[in-house]
Amino acid sequence: MRRSRAYGPEPTAIDRLSVAGFFTKPGVSSGVSSFVTLGAGVVFGLALAAPPGPMNAVIAEESVLRGRLAGVRAGLGAATADAIFFVLAYVGVVAVVESFPLLQGFMVAVGGVLMLYFAVDAARGARASFRPTESEEPVVAEGKGFRKALVLALTNPYQVLFWLTIGVGLLQPGELDVLARLPVVGADLAGTFVVATGSPALIVGFFLGVLLWVTGFPTGLVAAERRIETFAPVVAVGSAVVLAGFGVYFLYDAATTLSALAA
Repeated sequence: MRRSRAYGPEPTAIDRLSVAGFFTKPGVSSGVSSFVTLGAGVVFGLALAAPPGPMNAVIAEESVLRGRLAGVRAGLGAATADAIFFVLAYVGVVAVVESFPLLQGFMVAVGGVLMLYFAVDAARGARASFRPTESEEPVVAEGKGFRKALVLALTNPYQVLFWLTIGVGLLQPGELDVLARLPVVGADLAGTFVVATGSPALIVGFFLGVLLWVTGFPTGLVAAERRIETFAPVVAVGSAVVLAGFGVYFLYDAATTLSALAA
């Protein structure tokens, strides 16, 4: 499992808007500082939760096949996994995983197998949504979105890697380049929004951002599904493809990691 940098590149004093530095200016109240840090945490949580990936594929599948509440439950399953990882990072347990590359390889392999399993489940749901009954309403089996998302998130290498790197950094006093973590444009925005870490407000904001996404994303999908007749099957098929793709990639990554350790 490849380790990524927890922070973006160090910007210069001229091109950086340092919120951490703003905190130290005379006349700025601690209340304003906490509010800004809270807002930065929300932005950070949204930035990490929104990009396409296996967790959003599960949320999308549950939302379009079983309704908004099913999608929200799936999102809460993923958020619960983050809360568990947060506690483990706080007490130092997560860092232990970093010391055992063999364990990391097996975790990635388990995550890959689970993603392939859930990809098959998503494909079955998509097929059921295409198949009308006598009442012209598709029959879709009752989902178990919360448990599915929780188990998948706990074995998702991306989430594990996040809490091994950035997540631990959130708990330690220092600075975090928020926008540098955005996909695609992160490199261009690096250094424009830097916040102080180690603050409870930042952690609270982070989880608020995640919760905003896992409630807003299903709502948007269901609204679109009501307007587009074929939206649900297409999203379900897309979710199956995404999960299968990540599953194959993680199994390949695990195989190369374990092979290198065995050599």
